[in-house]
Amino acid sequence: MQPISSSLLLEALNWRYATKKFDRTKKLPTATWAALEQALVLAPSSFGLQPWKFIVVQDAAVRQALSAASWGQTQPLDCSQFVVFAGRKNLDAAQIDRFLDRTIEVRGGNKAALADYRAIMVGSVEKARAGGYLDGWQSRQVYIALGQLLTAAALLRIDACPMEGLDPAEYDKILKLAGTDYTTLCACAIGYRADDDKYATLPKVRYKAAEVVTHI
Repeated sequence: MQPISSSLLLEALNWRYATKKFDRTKKLPTATWAALEQALVLAPSSFGLQPWKFIVVQDAAVRQALSAASWGQTQPLDCSQFVVFAGRKNLDAAQIDRFLDRTIEVRGGNKAALADYRAIMVGSVEKARAGGYLDGWQSRQVYIALGQLLTAAALLRIDACPMEGLDPAEYDKILKLAGTDYTTLCACAIGYRADDDKYATLPKVRYKAAEVVTHI
């Protein structure tokens, strides 16, 4: 596999922006969305535990409710795919064992050979639980997946808008997550920008590299 050029990468990242207005008449080709969905599945996470669910909302009535729970923003209504990112709460040894079962399914081997690794993972999770930061630690993994989706979309010249301007509790009710082991953290609208989205042509506002990157 040949790597893309550095210039192509930077061109794609400069091209992307948080799309405010989508063209609701344009839908992603099936193969394009399948690739972006796999980009989510392939996202990295601490220990590889994947403490997340990605809920792709296509139902029009549900999208209408989510728009209302997003302070009236229209991206959930107008985009091609709308993805809600839910984080796992109260991760425990059972989830670690589930991950190890999947590891054995994919790579072979047995639980005995993974006993030391299991102990390290359980120890880290329990330390985080005792310190009161377990859910926070796991939620940060979800944002890694969001970042991967945004970059993958940009490389495919697909527009995206990450969204935290929403009511997580209302999202949980609408998506029937309330009372489960998952809770809404953020969302992302995916599709094609409208021709009259004024934000598409605005230059990016970023601090100079020298102000945010330190070499030591």
